[in-house]
Amino acid sequence: MDFDSLVDDGHYLGSERVREENRVILDELERKKKARTMAVPTDDNRVKARLREIGEPITLFGERAADRRDRLIYVTSQINAARGDDPMQVDDESSDDSEEEEEEFYSPGSLELLDARRRIAEYSLPRAQNRVAQQRIDSKSLDLGRIVDIRKKVFAQVKKFTNLGSQIGDERPISQVRFAPNNQVLATGSWSGTVKLWNVPACTPIRSLRGHSDRVGGVAWHPKATLSQSESVVNLASGAGDSNVHLWALDSDTPLSVMKGHQDRVCRVDFHPSGNYVASASFDTTWRLWDVNTSKELLLQEGHSKEVYAVEFQDDGALVASGGLDAIGRVWDLRTGRTAMVLDGHVQAIYAIGFSPNGYQIATGSGDDTIRIWDIRSLKSLYTVPAHLSNVSDVRFFHADDAFFKPGPISSDAMDEDQSNDKDGPDLALEEWKYRSGLFFASAGYDGLVKLWSADDWQLLRTLSTDAGKVMSVDLSSDGNLLASGTYNRNFQLFSPEDI
Repeated sequence: MDFDSLVDDGHYLGSERVREENRVILDELERKKKARTMAVPTDDNRVKARLREIGEPITLFGERAADRRDRLIYVTSQINAARGDDPMQVDDESSDDSEEEEEEFYSPGSLELLDARRRIAEYSLPRAQNRVAQQRIDSKSLDLGRIVDIRKKVFAQVKKFTNLGSQIGDERPISQVRFAPNNQVLATGSWSGTVKLWNVPACTPIRSLRGHSDRVGGVAWHPKATLSQSESVVNLASGAGDSNVHLWALDSDTPLSVMKGHQDRVCRVDFHPSGNYVASASFDTTWRLWDVNTSKELLLQEGHSKEVYAVEFQDDGALVASGGLDAIGRVWDLRTGRTAMVLDGHVQAIYAIGFSPNGYQIATGSGDDTIRIWDIRSLKSLYTVPAHLSNVSDVRFFHADDAFFKPGPISSDAMDEDQSNDKDGPDLALEEWKYRSGLFFASAGYDGLVKLWSADDWQLLRTLSTDAGKVMSVDLSSDGNLLASGTYNRNFQLFSPEDI
């Protein structure tokens, strides 16, 4: 048999069998496309109820809430494909009108929440107004040459960061490290359930705060703690695997208050800039807002389809950002309760989120080893930083505190450039100090490294090695002189510029 003797079946592609195979493939692709746009409940109890309605088991062995929701999507998309129904109406199939669909996204709030929203608006609007006014002044008064000089000086100091020391922090991994507002105390939370306070840079222990029965996931300082806040009132908050959020004083080993409400592990926590509220992110797929004065839950916010890991407030106090294991971040307006922006771009879970001091940029760290920079003004991602070789566990912008401003030497070039503006040395130094806030940020990764990045062109400035273990957390002091990291190997490290 040769090539010429082969039968040429010119009708193969047009055969019934091939057409049927192509139709099945196209139908499956169409079903998956519709499934991605399907509206299904995020509340696990409602997911179970829906599964029971369609005759499916409400749970399978080893199935988590997120897996159960994915199964509901798959099953209902199969049913819709067989019926030829509109996938967007799946969630309302058992309802006579659209009220239930609206209930998916809205829930009644308390009068306490309404009052809190008003107070947050009254607090945040003047701060936002002052921030924008200062940014307008800077844009007019700072010429390009002056900005270049400031960048060179700040980045030269950042590039001098080196290891100052290391300390064994606990008997289990250190989950988070945070500097106190006075930059003289470091709080560490560990998987042992203990929060410890340390003198820095001496790294000597001050106190151990015991109250959690499971691993601590997050710690946060009150904005006025160690400054004007009394030691006997709330200075610190922590969240842990026991599903509780604890409020601590600095003169007691036991919590002042235990805030209960979450149904699963609590990860990160954060204080509102006013100090009156605390936000907590949890594996129960929600983040919650708590009143510090009454220790009551004000808001239970849904919106993530999987566990919520990170949460952080904007410096103005108007917005809060949350990131979850669904690879989605959300920016919420606390004054209205609405979603201001959806951070959709990562392909793996978001483990870290941080607001820039400029108020409109956000950095998110993910399990896809990248950091994404988002702009709230344009509602899009500005830049993707290939940051680490493994999970990005923490991201922290440098937030300069004017209380720690110390006039330093000003270059003769800067003095000459600004003589026409009638600015003296201290004014130039203060101008430089204000501009450096948010000019760089730090990231921690499971590759055992801490990295420092510029926050305008997103370039790598400095790479710091720790103890070869996974770096769980990182933080920058508000005077810019210290950097701390906590690792899986139970240690925390301190870094500082060589000439300080």
